[in-house]
Amino acid sequence: MKRPVAVRLYAALATGAVVAATGVALSMPTASAATTGATGYATQNGGTTGGAGGQTVRATTGTAIHTALCNRASSSTPITIQVEGTINHGNTSKVSGDSCNTAADKIELKQVSNITIVGVGNGAVFDQLGIHIREASNIIIQNVTVKNVKKSGSPTSNGGDAIGMESDVRNVWVDHSTLEASGGESEGYDGLFDMKDNTRYVTLSYSVLRNSGRGGLIGSSESDVSNGYVTFHHNLYQNVDSRTPLLRGGIAHIYNNHYVQLNKSGINSRAGARARVDSNYFEDSQDVLGTFYTDAAGYWQVNGNIFDNVTWSSRSGDTNPAGPNPTSNTSVSIPYSYSLDAASCVPSVVSQTAGANKGLRVSDGNCTPQTPDPTDPGPTDPDPTDPDPTDPPTGTNLSIGAGSDGSSKADGTSYGNVRDGNMSTYWSPTGSTGSISVKWGSATRVSSINIREAAGATGAIGSWRVVNHDTGAVLKTGSGAGAIAFTATTLNKITFEITSSNGTPRVAEFETYA
Repeated sequence: MKRPVAVRLYAALATGAVVAATGVALSMPTASAATTGATGYATQNGGTTGGAGGQTVRATTGTAIHTALCNRASSSTPITIQVEGTINHGNTSKVSGDSCNTAADKIELKQVSNITIVGVGNGAVFDQLGIHIREASNIIIQNVTVKNVKKSGSPTSNGGDAIGMESDVRNVWVDHSTLEASGGESEGYDGLFDMKDNTRYVTLSYSVLRNSGRGGLIGSSESDVSNGYVTFHHNLYQNVDSRTPLLRGGIAHIYNNHYVQLNKSGINSRAGARARVDSNYFEDSQDVLGTFYTDAAGYWQVNGNIFDNVTWSSRSGDTNPAGPNPTSNTSVSIPYSYSLDAASCVPSVVSQTAGANKGLRVSDGNCTPQTPDPTDPGPTDPDPTDPDPTDPPTGTNLSIGAGSDGSSKADGTSYGNVRDGNMSTYWSPTGSTGSISVKWGSATRVSSINIREAAGATGAIGSWRVVNHDTGAVLKTGSGAGAIAFTATTLNKITFEITSSNGTPRVAEFETYA
């Protein structure tokens, strides 16, 4: 029997509290998607590399994500989009261009390829806004949270799927992400991770799927059997009613996952599907493997799983559970290499590695979580070989005679005051944070800037980012005013963004140098 939503959510939160109390403290991620490579079936069919080798840009809104896609030279130009903050309906709009096909009510990756979307900094949360992948290939989504995406009620997005793939999708890797709802279909939600209409070569790894009626499907109907070659490993499914996953046709490799509180059914292999189920830990659940809700049989190969307080229904009609003593009824050959953790340590390993903001930790195959190499470049400093600044920079101040604009300015101040060569005038934001830009009518090469604070405000500027306003790429991050050097960049507009301060910042001069 399906438990009331409030009861199911309470139980999940209580379980999460136990994990939090017993798990190790983990740092925020300091590396991009390049830290680890794709695994599982996403390594086949030529592999999955996302935006590797392309430009890296930063986005804090859904519109900025779409803009980054649309600003590429073509729909296949590689790009890595680093996302920080909350992405929702209020800051997501349709953007048009030759290299994109976007929509206002979702993050739309349609008819595109070679893209990485990775959460950085304090995290990326897609709130009530789903990610839709359609007619696309070579996509990486890493270190993001997608929550409460609805198909009914308000607002709606992506058919109620947190991440949905359809129509000739190839090579997708979703990693270290958290996908969650707040109930089932009657509460307006659908699937957390859905694949249909010829979607192949997908891996879901080190992720959390919870508090949902439906974990996800592979194939939308008994006739939609062209999907498959999907790997699920080191994921936590918690407080999910069914579909972990539902597999119609095709092949799935399911290993080292922790399943807790599957309320109605779990891995549902049907319509000729074949699932290899290796060294998973099933706990406090019902009917975790079998063919359910249809007479179109599916098949499974089982190896080394642990069934801890799992109950099984009697076999009758369209209910065909694999237990109480699951045995294999097919054989599935796996074409890629992988290392299995013993099922007994899966709850511990998964609790320390799975989900967004876990530091991109992975298992070494011997039940020991590993932290990515701390020497890997962090997402907020695209080029660790940037030259050291000189103080002050030498040469011609390119800001004199240029234009300027920015975020809201305090009364009595002007954007133009930062490029007039006069230290007695200044620009201030309306609050403690804000941004100021210098711009030119034609592309200009800039390799350093000098931020000079007005008298009486020295030391007010805290943390900051220097951004190529044309592309959204972060050129440098740091704290405190003064000279800032970075790899020479040709652009039309450069932005100094103050992200924290001590008091009210006053920028007297925003000098720029070649």
